[in-house]
Amino acid sequence: MIIGLTGKNGSGKGEVAKFLKGRGFFYFSLSDEIREELKSRKEEITRDNLIRAGNELRSTYGPSILAERILARLDPDKNYAIDSFRNPLEVAAFKRRGNFVLLAVCAEARRRFERVRMRGRENDPQTFEDFLKKESVEEADSNTGQQLTKTEALADVRIENNGPLAELHEKVKEVLVRAVSQFARPNWDEYFMGIARMVALRSNCVKRKVAAVIVKDKRIISTGYNGTPRGVKNCNEGGCPRCNSFDVQGANLGECLCSHAEENSITQAAYHGVSIKDSTLYTTFSPCLICTKMIINSGIREVIYSTEYTLDAVPLKLLQEAGVKIRQLGSPSEAGKKEGDL
Repeated sequence: MIIGLTGKNGSGKGEVAKFLKGRGFFYFSLSDEIREELKSRKEEITRDNLIRAGNELRSTYGPSILAERILARLDPDKNYAIDSFRNPLEVAAFKRRGNFVLLAVCAEARRRFERVRMRGRENDPQTFEDFLKKESVEEADSNTGQQLTKTEALADVRIENNGPLAELHEKVKEVLVRAVSQFARPNWDEYFMGIARMVALRSNCVKRKVAAVIVKDKRIISTGYNGTPRGVKNCNEGGCPRCNSFDVQGANLGECLCSHAEENSITQAAYHGVSIKDSTLYTTFSPCLICTKMIINSGIREVIYSTEYTLDAVPLKLLQEAGVKIRQLGSPSEAGKKEGDL
């Protein structure tokens, strides 16, 4: 879960971030990316310099650059509090990631000014009129600049922070309770296919990374990824001449030395004496003809794949004929159909 924070100067975003950090949330601030930029330029870190450098980065690399840099650091299994959203396209980048709630922390202008004065930072405005004037100047009206008002308008939740700190904390707790119920866990298909995609990263094939996971009673009993056979030089080290020639897709398949992911998952089970009869095979690509025959003869009862291997339609028909259930995960035709129907 990712809680994004936006709000004007003195609204209380920092207090919300502190509260979330105390509840195990990992913290990042988009402003920290700008601070690093200023450090590299050997410039003083002031509010004015942060705003200027942030707008320069957005203008040079795109409005969502700060968000993209932070997103590259995030793990899917952790909770995060991300501070200082100031541009709508930064919000859009995080919404594409999913499991994201943008929280706008709001407060009356006079109260925000008093908080800024109590904070006592250098270069902060000393009068309410200067505070409002500076805030107006900071609110840029361009695609690449800081656009706090437009960003706040995209918030999924707004919290008014005009009262005591304890009241703010209770409001944040309510947001967390709603957010937890909003984001569902992955279902079993998504879970096992996600594991298969991770397994694929171990592939040593230079042409395509594929993986298969064999599951029985919701328990993984074997995995496999494509690559050269055991004891043979890895494909990415030159072990398969056909792959390393980067020939046209489908050409000279008979010369390929790499074993397929489905094949390896089945033979790994045999190697370790594990029965895969009546199991389910998850694979990142639909199986080829040779793997299809192995799937049928090994007693696997269902195949679930992510991407269709388009070279040959015969394998899918053969699986149907043999009574092996086959379906593509996430395909439009899957909606409303029972598992195993094609």
